[in-house]
Amino acid sequence: MKAVINLSNSIMQRFLPDPFLFVIILTFVVFGLGLGLTDSSTIEMVQFWGEGFWGLLEFSMQMVLVLVTGHVLASSPIFKKVLGGLASFAKSPGAAIILVTLVSMLASWINWGFGLVIGALFAKELAKKVQNVDYRLLIASAYSGFVVWHGGFSGSIPLSIATEGHPFQDALGVISTSETIFAPFNIAIVVSLFIVLPILNRFMMPSKDKTITVDPEILNQDQDLQAATVEMVGNTPAERLENSRIASMLTGLLGIIFLIYYFVNTGFNLNLNIVNFLFLFLGILFHGTPQRFLEAVQNAIKGGAGIVIQFPFYAGIMGMMTLSGLAAVMSEAFINISNDFTFPLFAFISAGIVNIFVPSGGGQWAVQAPIMVDAALALDVSLAKTAMAVAWGDAWTNMIQPFWALPALAIAGLKAKDIMGYCVIVLFISGIFISLGLLFL
Repeated sequence: MKAVINLSNSIMQRFLPDPFLFVIILTFVVFGLGLGLTDSSTIEMVQFWGEGFWGLLEFSMQMVLVLVTGHVLASSPIFKKVLGGLASFAKSPGAAIILVTLVSMLASWINWGFGLVIGALFAKELAKKVQNVDYRLLIASAYSGFVVWHGGFSGSIPLSIATEGHPFQDALGVISTSETIFAPFNIAIVVSLFIVLPILNRFMMPSKDKTITVDPEILNQDQDLQAATVEMVGNTPAERLENSRIASMLTGLLGIIFLIYYFVNTGFNLNLNIVNFLFLFLGILFHGTPQRFLEAVQNAIKGGAGIVIQFPFYAGIMGMMTLSGLAAVMSEAFINISNDFTFPLFAFISAGIVNIFVPSGGGQWAVQAPIMVDAALALDVSLAKTAMAVAWGDAWTNMIQPFWALPALAIAGLKAKDIMGYCVIVLFISGIFISLGLLFL
């Protein structure tokens, strides 16, 4: 295991570029594949790229809000205390690795943005309290929990197809989350990963001579503004209003009342907008005053900078893949070797490959849904399971797609290549259990 991990880390340290350069390289890779595998000309590929460049603006805003609201909630004082209390349970480096994996997985299953942020914050808290724990593996373990997000409450594909008026309603209808997120096969996959990943991460601990630790004092100096500042209330009416707990309480209460009304009238029907709404108003309540809430938002938005600047490039890639027919070529290659038994597996693998080029659950579903739905109907395979196979494929290869690691890396102060060697191992092992669940359950 140590030899494999050392090799994986060495390769990633040497060859993995910055995520922005990664998306530039992917752009030209897709450009070349489009020329080679479709009938598109050079000018047409440029046209497809430019026409698609702004195609994900609405979805990008939703994703940024998921990240920001999750970050704001995770950095609130009440959650800081909870994380500090949890960290005190880890008495050894191995216990710290297991604990951060479990906490990150649970948080990611609840909300992907929340999981990314709270996992990294908890990892930093553990690094302050536990001696001789490898900081890179600690952050990698926190990120590894992200693999379950699309099987949880914020999974964009199952939430999208559960929403009235979604783009593929004519073909799919509206599929309840009881058939996707809460289906027995999906719950079994999630539970198996909750057992396997903490053990796997624990076994990846490097030997003492290769362990890289970090000085707790450095981490203490890099605390969030929310944890380091003392609330100062000025004398002007405007400053008193900015630091008024009453304003936050009333605003938060208004949001909670609406949520109660929503769930009473629609049942436990989660979608992206409701998840964002919930985290936003809990964040307003938990931060206590408008001023502290806005400071937390400013800190959170820094982590979203990569999403803002890189999503248009991924939208351009998506434009090339869809308009040139390249995504269809990739998907159909797997469909052609599928039958009614193997189709969920090949849908999962094809989605994992497409996700490398289109790392957006909603964006990827827009690319693959028409092809996968037609194939599922022709093979008489469950549409709900087909959607979840694509969802798991999207989540799976995020382990080697550095784009979504950006918020955690920003919090930890690391580079993508510092953790990706560990994440490659997680990719292979988690892929086995997801595949078994899709095939046999």
